[in-house]
Amino acid sequence: MADADLGLSGVEMSARLLQRLERNVRSVIVGKDEVVRLALVALAAGGHLLLEDLPGTGKTMLARSLAESVGGSFRRIQGTADLLPSDITGVSVFNQRDLSFEFRPGPVFAHVVLADELNRATPRAQSALLEAMAEGQVTLEGTTRRLHRPFLVIATQNPLEMHGTYPLPDSQLDRFLIATRMGPTTPEQTMEVLERREHGDPMATLEAVLSPEEVLALQAEVLRVGVSPALREYLVLLLETLRGLERVLVPPSTRAILALQRACQAWALFDQRDYVLPDDVKALAGAVLGHRIGLRGEEGGAETVARVLEQIPLPALGRP
Repeated sequence: MADADLGLSGVEMSARLLQRLERNVRSVIVGKDEVVRLALVALAAGGHLLLEDLPGTGKTMLARSLAESVGGSFRRIQGTADLLPSDITGVSVFNQRDLSFEFRPGPVFAHVVLADELNRATPRAQSALLEAMAEGQVTLEGTTRRLHRPFLVIATQNPLEMHGTYPLPDSQLDRFLIATRMGPTTPEQTMEVLERREHGDPMATLEAVLSPEEVLALQAEVLRVGVSPALREYLVLLLETLRGLERVLVPPSTRAILALQRACQAWALFDQRDYVLPDDVKALAGAVLGHRIGLRGEEGGAETVARVLEQIPLPALGRP
């Protein structure tokens, strides 16, 4: 902790840590400020991130830079049709010398886990991540093993390819706090990428600016951010309005609105606030709820959520 940070309140300290982390990740991720912010919200809220985009848009670099920035371990899982659950969680191997079974942990035992092209893995392999993402643990052969803390899964999938893929089921999608896209770079951003990589990979010089323990302190501070009764009524109204739409085939669950509340609590810390505002809900609702609802028609989930937010009345402002 720097001397300049001494004497700050928990909210002020958390905001500084988040800003420090955000600057560090942005030093290698060009032109994706909104995606970087959403990734940090997922980390601070103790959730997970789903990135749906084409190859080569920086998804892997985002995961690596985040792991490096928090001084955490990083492991990668490549989704393939022959991926087994044990390739994710680990396996017990018989040790002939000791005449006993020895557990060899899988790649899920890391602080940041990149599940690349998760939709290429079979449903059986995909399900191996469910307990890990929901409870931060894996149970194998009757033994429950805790995962690293903090624990963040960043999964990717290519939305255009359909051959050899297994669409993520609703139960799996519901485990991701946020879903978003990296999107293409502008010509100016592409020029900056070329300039930064002219003499090497910027990841090679990226250093940690936080520790895993500081991330855990951030996650604890998120839980202290207040949500007023009026704001909770606003969240419930949003949920019930979405559920009442005729074109909504799969309505958002209670877990979905809980996820939105937690994400808003994390978002508030970026502005050094210990309370949630309606603007926080508007900023995050599409990314948190959009992938959790099934719709009839061509309009996407995030667009439907945004349209509903324009129709429902704002709650009375005020601190909780």
